[in-house]
Amino acid sequence: MIATAPAATMTPTSSRRRQRPTAIAIPSILSHSFVGRRHYGTSDSGNNSNSKSSNRNDSVSPPISTIDCENSNIDDVGATGSTNLAKGTIGISADDTTSDPSMVTWVDDYLPAYARPYAHLSRMDKPIGTWLLLWPCFWSTAMAAGVSPVEVDDTKSLIAASGQFATPTTLIDVLPDPKLLGLFTIGAFVMRGAGCTINDLWDRDLDSQVTRTKNRPLAAGILTPTQAVGWLAAQLSAGLAVLVSLPHTEYCFWWGASSLPIVVAYPLMKRFFDYPQLVLGLCFNWGAFMGWAAVHGTMDYHVVLPLYASGVAWTIGYDTLYAHQDKDDDAKLGLKSTAISFGKFGKSHDKAMEGTNGDEDRHKRVLYGFAAVTYASWMLAGYNNFVGSTGIPFGAYGLGITGAYTHLLWQIQTADLSNPHNLAERFRSNAKVGGIVFGSILAGKLAMLV
Repeated sequence: MIATAPAATMTPTSSRRRQRPTAIAIPSILSHSFVGRRHYGTSDSGNNSNSKSSNRNDSVSPPISTIDCENSNIDDVGATGSTNLAKGTIGISADDTTSDPSMVTWVDDYLPAYARPYAHLSRMDKPIGTWLLLWPCFWSTAMAAGVSPVEVDDTKSLIAASGQFATPTTLIDVLPDPKLLGLFTIGAFVMRGAGCTINDLWDRDLDSQVTRTKNRPLAAGILTPTQAVGWLAAQLSAGLAVLVSLPHTEYCFWWGASSLPIVVAYPLMKRFFDYPQLVLGLCFNWGAFMGWAAVHGTMDYHVVLPLYASGVAWTIGYDTLYAHQDKDDDAKLGLKSTAISFGKFGKSHDKAMEGTNGDEDRHKRVLYGFAAVTYASWMLAGYNNFVGSTGIPFGAYGLGITGAYTHLLWQIQTADLSNPHNLAERFRSNAKVGGIVFGSILAGKLAMLV
């Protein structure tokens, strides 16, 4: 699958950069004008940013293999300036900000005007979703380094025996292939964007009723569904090109294709399933399988399954925190979310705990549980990868993973479930968590050479 001050006047978007006109001519490819950083829309009212923003899980998509399954909780547009459709202009206030702003500015600074709606449709200005999709691919690729290929049986079954350690002698033996990491990076960027496009096609009617998402290109009518489908075709073609460039192409292709049922099901989950973040986690942590498959053309489930489980639990935790920004809007629309569902856990036993504090405590108890599952799964994957296959202690890895777990505890402890800015910052900090885990794997591999 975020509150601000209203725009008062039509001013440039930022005082830190050169001034741009508040209105520009837009080619006929667009049905409405589009200009300014992070803000575009079709409403005549300029004050759309005062209420809590809502989100639809739009940040992440499954790895390279397939289309993204997400619709909202990741870095969406929140506020908009005043709009004058009669003149074909959109005014942006410098004070018109959001708890979830664009993290990069090149989309609005350098792209031609006709390309900006497509870039925003793909969330190119919000890279956190790409990072969260990419890290499981990197983890698995790094885990697979320094381990000999698994022998498969004569029937070419996908079920393989545990990997066996190949005694390393150089850095090349224990570090992941840079070319493979590069392919996964390109694939994650492309497929995360494709997933956001798919999500917005599914949810354009819902998005138009939510403050934070009502000005997305499809919901606002800036792009038509036909234009979005054409853009999606281009994105999927690019993703397929990356997929067929991976080693062990046929094996990777089938692993990628096997994620499609989950991808197709996910956009519907928030309509009837109380825990859509679970399905989200199943989708965009598929890279835990893809990395190992690309390195070896086989699968070591002793390592990959706990690694995948760690990613799923991690996703449920951070996406639940982020979803608290939108729980009120979701409830009004009848949509499901763990930000709503987790508050029910233990409620019958907490009659003495009434009000916001009691609800927050219930939510946090569940989140601490998911953090513990994430930590235990990370440790199990590392133990099986290092000690189980090599007999070499994994102290360096374990120390780093403990640091990542500590960061998760900090997120939960300091989270203010009623403060969109606080929640958005803690959500984005998970890019660092993924990096800590990746660094821990590399440290463990380098320790093999000592």
